[in-house]
Amino acid sequence: MTTKIALVTGANKGIGLDIARGLGKAGVTVLVGARSAERGEAAAETLRSEGLEAEFVRLDVTDAATIAAAAKHIEEAHGRLDILVNNAGIIDRREGWMPTETPVDAVRNTFETNVFGVIAVTNALVGLLERAAEPRIVNVTSEVGSFAMMTNPESPYYPLRGVGYQASKSALNAVTIAYAKTFADTAFRVNAVNPGYCATDLNGNAGHRTPEEGSRAAIRMALIGADGPTGTFESEEGPHPW
Repeated sequence: MTTKIALVTGANKGIGLDIARGLGKAGVTVLVGARSAERGEAAAETLRSEGLEAEFVRLDVTDAATIAAAAKHIEEAHGRLDILVNNAGIIDRREGWMPTETPVDAVRNTFETNVFGVIAVTNALVGLLERAAEPRIVNVTSEVGSFAMMTNPESPYYPLRGVGYQASKSALNAVTIAYAKTFADTAFRVNAVNPGYCATDLNGNAGHRTPEEGSRAAIRMALIGADGPTGTFESEEGPHPW
């Protein structure tokens, strides 16, 4: 059986690294996407030291040149891509608790990675995904991108009013739906996953879940079979409302 090839963006640390690790343990050859060659290669070496098939691919999701170079490398080295996990994401620290105090540039910066970067990477790699027997796209989003949760007074996320990160994850959910509809009559499966509030550099390691726990939903969706869902928004516990 041909080994599956997966690219995980932002995979040099945190949830992304654990997604890569989980896929590697499932027998997938993992391409560790990262902006920094030093950190990316170190992460790939860590996975290799654990007996997993992993290699570093330099990829800055906001840089068209690195995206094109990554696509070319994957085509030349592997000829196809079975799994794309759009995990890279940021919070611009200039964003405050109040929308009225958030610089527009901070919101724009967040969208560059969390939304535009996902679209750019997906579009650059879709041709390689189409060569796979069971192509999978997994977008790592957040519960704070759920309109249902953010407007429900009973939700723990109801008090949040951030205008950058939250809006970017709502937009990413809409992007997920658009791609799922586009490939609805094909072998593609396109889903959004919520890792939950994990302790990562993104939040100053304040989360109550571990990156390993946060990786599980993405790993599951990346490995679903032909009868698996598409166009869904789920966490480890199950489906989320949009």
